[in-house]
Amino acid sequence: MKLRFITVGGTIDKIYFDQLSEYQIGAPGVERILLDLPVAFEYTIEAVLRKDSLDMTPEDRELVRIAVDRCPEQHIVITHGTDTMIETARVLIGIPGKRIVLTGAMQPANFHHSDATFNVGMAIGAAITQPTAGVWITMSGQVFDPLKARKNRERGVFEHT
Repeated sequence: MKLRFITVGGTIDKIYFDQLSEYQIGAPGVERILLDLPVAFEYTIEAVLRKDSLDMTPEDRELVRIAVDRCPEQHIVITHGTDTMIETARVLIGIPGKRIVLTGAMQPANFHHSDATFNVGMAIGAAITQPTAGVWITMSGQVFDPLKARKNRERGVFEHT
């Protein structure tokens, strides 16, 4: 089995140079995560965007949809900023023959206590085990239908609606 990772930026890819500096969107955080893990599958990483999700436009979401639609793999994990992940997931609904899972992180992947590795692992598991084609979000230790999910900013978690 081969997985495709599509990265669009977001907190998971942010790099802070010190506590007072602005951030930059760096190399895909999933790249380092996968290199540090003993994965037993083939994968490709494709960087489509390097943006904070709050800066994404409808045209950006269409670029993500095109990337998903044209890739040969059936199992796809998209790393994305958490603020507008649900909106992008909804744009992807209806792409035939693909198991698409979006995930991200509340803290950058290069932070010691980041949830990035956990969320990426959960997304991989969901992409591989979902019995049918469709779109899901994995955050906060759960799998969500993007039509029935919301981000609870106060608690820093995703929830079912």
